[in-house]
Amino acid sequence: MAVPESIRSVARPSNTIVEDNGREGPNRYAVRQRSGVKYVPGGNPQPRNGKVIGHIIDGKYVPVNAPVADARPEMLQYGASAFVHSVSADLLSDLLETFSAKDAYTIMTIASLRVMRPSIPSGRLASFYRKTFISKFYPGVALSENTVSSFLNDLGEARAKRRDFYQKRADRVIAEHHIAIDGMLKQDNSSVNDLSAFSHKARVRGCKEVSVLYAYDIEKMEPVCAEIFPENSIDASSYAAFIKDNDIRNGIIVSDKGFPPARIMDELKDRPNLHFLTPIKRNDVRIKDNEALNFDGVLEGVDGHILYSKRQIKGGRFLYTFRDSRKSGIEEASFLANREKKKDFSYSWYDKKSDVFGVIVFESDEDLDPKTAYICYSDRWLLELVFNRYKNDLGLDRTYVQGDFSVIGSEFVNFVATVMTCRMLRKATAAGLLETRSYGDLLEDLSEVWRDVDAPDHAATNDGHWIHTLEYEFAELEALGLSEPIPKPAPKKRGRPRKNPVQEDQPKRRRGRPRKHPLPEDGAG
Repeated sequence: MAVPESIRSVARPSNTIVEDNGREGPNRYAVRQRSGVKYVPGGNPQPRNGKVIGHIIDGKYVPVNAPVADARPEMLQYGASAFVHSVSADLLSDLLETFSAKDAYTIMTIASLRVMRPSIPSGRLASFYRKTFISKFYPGVALSENTVSSFLNDLGEARAKRRDFYQKRADRVIAEHHIAIDGMLKQDNSSVNDLSAFSHKARVRGCKEVSVLYAYDIEKMEPVCAEIFPENSIDASSYAAFIKDNDIRNGIIVSDKGFPPARIMDELKDRPNLHFLTPIKRNDVRIKDNEALNFDGVLEGVDGHILYSKRQIKGGRFLYTFRDSRKSGIEEASFLANREKKKDFSYSWYDKKSDVFGVIVFESDEDLDPKTAYICYSDRWLLELVFNRYKNDLGLDRTYVQGDFSVIGSEFVNFVATVMTCRMLRKATAAGLLETRSYGDLLEDLSEVWRDVDAPDHAATNDGHWIHTLEYEFAELEALGLSEPIPKPAPKKRGRPRKNPVQEDQPKRRRGRPRKHPLPEDGAG
């Protein structure tokens, strides 16, 4: 179709032509570049048209602009992304030694996003990923809902790879460290998940659950490895299988009363550097037979006033007994309140119970300092905090996926997210940031810190690449080492500086008023 003269006469870049595509709309008259010349044998050279560089619209030349759909963000959420990334370097290294680079990046990405956005569903991972610096730290990760679902299933099937990853972490646990092993229940109402089983509590609540067994390094305050079990299989045999499967060889297993050491004797015999510390019941006859309630002294350097005793018993084992004075008072008050309410007080009963108010007794196969034994168990509350964080702050108390392998794969990602959370808690605590705010508030503050996409990797508070960042947010970033603070000017020297300092080769001035008439020299009249 011929292009009207009024269109062809519009000023446009040189060496271009105008084409009419015949379709109504603003882009009907396209302006194309001449890309070259085509030589025709025996004929005149013919021009070759190139790409469209603009259009004639309303009597004017309008260059082509990229559509909004092709635009890329110029700024991304930085604060929380950088916080997660700052504690994750060795996790990525271990994953890269076991998984492909693509899979390692996918695991780190999903875990990081779960830490930053509790309870984020799979369908929202991609959009959240694109607006955070996680997309720069781990570029090119595919996160569509179907892709994530397939990946978690494949990850659940990769049992050998998961074990290799856990083994690398377990190998780093030195003999002096103490390992706590415990489990937690997670709701799972999937109809196709064979790992689900009804517990007594679950039946009351009307939902099914799966169990996650964790090994936790108390000194480092983070999980070492994890494994999923059917709910009704969490018992001593599960502990034995967990130790064997993950080849845990160093440390002290700190456990609950439901964990009899006799059930893992074979595992302990094969692991001379692996020991146990487990509480026993207060009515255990060995407590009375060994006079374990005759305390040796008060522990120094621990919170509260803790009485202790240490007794070696038959078989070479040891009993460690502790009485917490605060817990003793609480238990006694609770006992008396119940007796008052039920009107069944008996002095003989009270006298028998009063000896064990606030008392906890441990059995161990290792000769420990009583303070070490106490700290091993008292610090176990950190594990409970991790589980609480794992369920609540990370929003991982429901499996959200269907099928056994998908559950296992999701829990492996959750494990990585939990390690990140433990490290972030430790880092924030060391920086003193949790003294005035909660961990959740800190993450919320950091999530509001945005930075230019093309900003330099080394962030500095005065580099000019921040987007409306507030002063207190900069203070948090600097405390966590995520932004280099502005250098402070050198302090000024006190006192008035000398205008003309005395040189060593110049004579010193005499003090006092100078004489108007100097004295005559010797011999002068």
